[in-house]
Amino acid sequence: MIFAGDIGGTKTNLALYELRDQSLECVVQHQFASQDYASFFDVILAFKKKVEFTTIDSVCLGIAGPIIDGRCRTTNLPWDILKSELEIFFGTPKVHLLNDLEATAYGMLYLNEDEFVNINPSGKVVQGNRAVIAAGTGLGEAMLFWDGVQYHTIGCEGGHCDFASATEQQDELLRWMRHRYVGHVSYERILSGPGIYALYQFLEESGFAPQPEAMIHLQEGADRSAMISECALVDKDPLCMETLRLFTEIYGAETGNLALKTMSIGGVYIGGGIAPKILSMMTGDIFINAFMNKGRFEEMLRKMEVKISLNPETALLGAAHYAADKLCINF
Repeated sequence: MIFAGDIGGTKTNLALYELRDQSLECVVQHQFASQDYASFFDVILAFKKKVEFTTIDSVCLGIAGPIIDGRCRTTNLPWDILKSELEIFFGTPKVHLLNDLEATAYGMLYLNEDEFVNINPSGKVVQGNRAVIAAGTGLGEAMLFWDGVQYHTIGCEGGHCDFASATEQQDELLRWMRHRYVGHVSYERILSGPGIYALYQFLEESGFAPQPEAMIHLQEGADRSAMISECALVDKDPLCMETLRLFTEIYGAETGNLALKTMSIGGVYIGGGIAPKILSMMTGDIFINAFMNKGRFEEMLRKMEVKISLNPETALLGAAHYAADKLCINF
């Protein structure tokens, strides 16, 4: 029996999987609003109230934050998660913590082709490193390293690297962002749910177009970024459409940056919750043109597969499969 989790700043998915004859089956799964809990152990206890635990053989968690010496202080939550404490709680030494994008990356290997949307028709299927990027509550980046036989996950905190503007409009955006985040403007400040609203504010304050009525009268506590997307994709509001266009352009550029840094000739995977919600924008020319716009390396990028995952539980699947493949080898 495997206890698997996908722990993010917005939601936490927990599940029990059973490994039988090398086949992995989900027994039960529940989702929790992360911000409603003071600690991860509070979420586990809430899960236990819904599910009667049997003996847990292994535990694997994908967590939004850096994993250092078996510990994660989550980036967008006030949680401190320790491998040693989980070993005691679950009564097993087979506990492993993954960065959430490592879990997402590993899960990509187990998705069916109909769970992807290929957005680069020029891409070729080859064996090699693969890059993984995912914009959601934050921005995650990872790599699947190909050793010639199998893939290995490599996590990083690349989403917190300095934002580099690529156009005159983005130059203005960077100057505007520096007033909000003095000293450091990261890609995550833009390529995330909160980042969409920041782009909207930048464009509105720069006088690009007036705000739509739906945004002016939005109820307090409502998801502003979701409403921006709706106003853009449904109502074709100019301000909101430009917000998504700019978001998509920057997303494509940073995805290309990651592809270069990881030499991902084996392809690029796009995860996270935002891309499937703005699929009509992501599948157009804006993203892929920005992705390929790398000067002398444009031709290399043009040959890379670029695929969007439509499965919202890729990270959870990745954590479960990692446990099955790496922790349960003696079963």
